[in-house]
Amino acid sequence: MAITANDFWRLAGERAVRARGEIARRSALAREPRPEGVRAPPLRFLWGELASLRRGAGRRGTSQPALALRPQPVMLLPGFGAHPARMRPLADALRAAGHEVHEWGLGFNLGPSEQNFAFLMRRVGMLARQHQAPVALVGWSLGGLFAREIARRQPDSVSCVITMGTPFSGSLRANNAWRAYQVITGHSVDAPPVECELRGKPPVPTIALWSPRDGVVHPRSAAGWPDERDQAVALRCTHLGFASAPEVSAEIVRQLDRV
Repeated sequence: MAITANDFWRLAGERAVRARGEIARRSALAREPRPEGVRAPPLRFLWGELASLRRGAGRRGTSQPALALRPQPVMLLPGFGAHPARMRPLADALRAAGHEVHEWGLGFNLGPSEQNFAFLMRRVGMLARQHQAPVALVGWSLGGLFAREIARRQPDSVSCVITMGTPFSGSLRANNAWRAYQVITGHSVDAPPVECELRGKPPVPTIALWSPRDGVVHPRSAAGWPDERDQAVALRCTHLGFASAPEVSAEIVRQLDRV
C-alpha cells in the first residue's frame, strides 16, 4: 500500500522524537559523576596513551618470544572499540612461537549482548572440538571481561584466561573509558545486558597482566586481588601497548607454557 505524504511526515516526526530522546538519554549517561573515592589513572598517563597511539600503539620490536613448549589453540579478544586487526602484532608473535591463533569472529568490540555471548560460546566450543583441546582466551581490556565470563560459563572448553589491562576488580568506573562506553553502548557499566560475575575467579587458571603506566584502567582494577585471579604480572607498557608490545607477547608465551 502506498504511503501518503501525511504518513511520511508523521513517521519522520516520530523517528525524530525517538532520536532526540535517545540522544538525551545517552548524554545523561555521559554526564554521570564518578563515584566518590573511585580513582582513574592520572591524565598524564592518558596523554601517554595518545602519544603511543601516534607511535603505532606501543613499541613494536622485531624480537620474537621463544618457541612455545606447549603449542595450543588461542583466541584473542579485542578491547572496547577495537578491531581484531589492532591485535595483529600480538597474533603474529604468538603464531611465530608455535600457537594456533584465532580471532574472536565479531569484528569491532562494541560491547556485550546476549547474541554475541552466545556466538562466542559456540565459537569457543567449536574450536575446542576442532583442536581436541581447550582454548586459551587472551582478552585485552573489555575483551578480558568477555574471556572471564566465557570461562565461567564454559570452563571445559577453556584452558586458561589471560587478561591485559582488564578492569575486573573494584569499581567499573575506575578508568578513563566508562563514559565513552556508556554513550556508545547505551547502557550503564553497572547494568550490562548480560548476566555476568565480574569479580569471581573463573574455574580455570587466570592470569592478569597489568601496567603501572596504564592510562585507561587503574592498575589496581586490572591486577585484582588474590581471590579474583591466580596470578598478577606487572608490565611496563601503555594500555594500548598491550596489543603490540614485545614484552607482552613474551610474557603470554611464558604463561601459556605453564598452563
